[in-house]
Amino acid sequence: MPAGWGSPLGGVCSRLTVAAVSVSTVSHLLASATVVGVSGSRQPAPGCARAVRRALRQLAPDARVVTGCAPGIDATARRAAPAAVVVQASAFTASGVPHRAALARRSVAIVRHVAAAGPLGLWLSAPGRGCPPGLVPSASPSACFSGAGSGSWASLALALGLGVRALVWLPSGVAPPAAWPLAVVGPERGGAWWDSTVSPQGSLF
Repeated sequence: MPAGWGSPLGGVCSRLTVAAVSVSTVSHLLASATVVGVSGSRQPAPGCARAVRRALRQLAPDARVVTGCAPGIDATARRAAPAAVVVQASAFTASGVPHRAALARRSVAIVRHVAAAGPLGLWLSAPGRGCPPGLVPSASPSACFSGAGSGSWASLALALGLGVRALVWLPSGVAPPAAWPLAVVGPERGGAWWDSTVSPQGSLF
C-alpha cells in the first residue's frame, strides 16, 4: 500500500472502560444515519447475516447504503438494500496492481465515503470472528491494511481511526481487543452488537 494515505489518529487505541449502551441508542443511530457503510466476512458466522438484515431494516428510507462486491455480508447488504451503492474492486485495478491491493483500495474508498458524511455516517460491520493480533484502529490505510488477514477488521480499524461511528455484530464468544473503543450492547440471538465509543469527528472533513 502506498505511504502517505494518512497518519495514525492519536488516542483512538487507548484502553476505554466498556459500558453497556441501550438498545434504544442503537436504534437511534441506525435511524439517524444518512450514509451507512456495510462490511463483513465473506463466510459469515451463524447469525451475522440475520443481524445485518435486521439492522438495515431500521435505517431511514432515504439513507444511502454503501458496500463492496464480495460475497457474504456484502452480498447480504446488496440483497437487503437493492439501491445500495456497490463499489467494485475492479475499479481500482491498474497495470501491476495485485488483486489484493485492489480489494484494500476499494475498502478504503468505501470507508472514506462514509467518513465524509461526518456525524451522520455509520459503519456497520460483522466480521464474524476475532480480530487479528496486532491490528489497532488508525487513520492510516497502510497501517490498517498491512496484511493481517482480515479485510473486515481492517476496514473497521480505519473507520474508527477516522472517527466514524460504528456498530459491530460479533457472534457469541467473540469480543474485540480491550484497546478497541467498542462497548457491548445487549445480546441478540447468537451474539451481540458492539457500539463505538468514539465521537464522530465531523471537523476532519
